[in-house]
Amino acid sequence: MINQINLQLDTPADCAKKLISGEVDLGLVPVAIIPELKQSHIISDCCIGADGAVETVCLFSEVPLEEIEEVLLDYQSRTSVQLARLLAEKHWKISPTWKQADADFIEHIKGKTAGVVIGDRAFPLRDKFPVVKDLAQEWKDLTGLPFVFACWVSNRPLSAEFVSEFNAALNFGLEHQSEAIHSMASGNHEGLLRYVENVISYKLDDKKLQALKLFHEWLSKSS
Repeated sequence: MINQINLQLDTPADCAKKLISGEVDLGLVPVAIIPELKQSHIISDCCIGADGAVETVCLFSEVPLEEIEEVLLDYQSRTSVQLARLLAEKHWKISPTWKQADADFIEHIKGKTAGVVIGDRAFPLRDKFPVVKDLAQEWKDLTGLPFVFACWVSNRPLSAEFVSEFNAALNFGLEHQSEAIHSMASGNHEGLLRYVENVISYKLDDKKLQALKLFHEWLSKSS
């Protein structure tokens, strides 16, 4: 399989840009960009999702939600920032100013300026701010559904043979997470394994498809 593809590793936002522009044919992309594609084909039942807290997609604030005046939005993911906007409108009932953030935005999260932070950078912040809202947990509290952050989407039809082999490769990886972490990752292997095995939910099942449909419906009405 690896000989059939040109594998590129990028942030979620850059993956989205390349798929939309046609620079790549297939990507693990933020689900918020699916409506922007001329053609979209979800080619796998593997995804990046969470059924409850995800730990790495959070709103951080020094003040209670109702006192937040501005929210800095992480530049690395479009789904997470759209989710934060929807939660603010439908769940938290607040209407702050939204600001696209630069690379050093975390140091500006203070006072009445909150921030949406994704990825590993969120871990150390969870003990530094009095208000931490896990966006996946907040979505679950609001809707009763899991949330899908990213899935494998192509911008053109792909052959059945390729899709079958590609999914076999994905599932092989999921079945060998421990080996991959110990051979490729540095740092706290036990913590990483707990996260990938117990926090992230990879199956794009009926409930996640229902959640994805609802998310897109709400996005279309809010835009």
